[in-house]
Amino acid sequence: MTTEEHLSTIDALAVRPFPEAPRTDATGSGGPRHHVRVLQVSRDFWDDDDGQAWVEAEADMMACLDDLAAHLTTRWGHPFFVELGPFLSAALDGESVPEPLDELSQQAVSMRVWPLPGADRWLALAVGQADKELPLILFVAIGHASALDLDAVSRT
Repeated sequence: MTTEEHLSTIDALAVRPFPEAPRTDATGSGGPRHHVRVLQVSRDFWDDDDGQAWVEAEADMMACLDDLAAHLTTRWGHPFFVELGPFLSAALDGESVPEPLDELSQQAVSMRVWPLPGADRWLALAVGQADKELPLILFVAIGHASALDLDAVSRT
């Protein structure tokens, strides 16, 4: 998909009402206070013995993320960077972690977050991978403001 197509998907998702009940399909997931959409998927890495295919795929995925982030930064200013490890640790300790943070923390290490002006929502971009042989995925997530305390995270 092109940058314009990704931005169109992001724009539509940013204003779409959250689903009343949790749902998952081939394009992503959603629930009462979140949306997660897959924007791009790399190949898998089952036969990547030397790791070169992963390095190339990761560079492509990060370039796409950086391009989208530049467009979103032009609109909404610089993002917050949120480390997802603490959310994963909390979930593994049996604590309740709100979506989409629980889902994203299982695949991504960090995310770039923009509060959406005039809405009780934030938008995030993240690249993740569920396991080293599986594809890299570029996600966009929309979460309700209550899921993430933006005052407690760093803006860079």
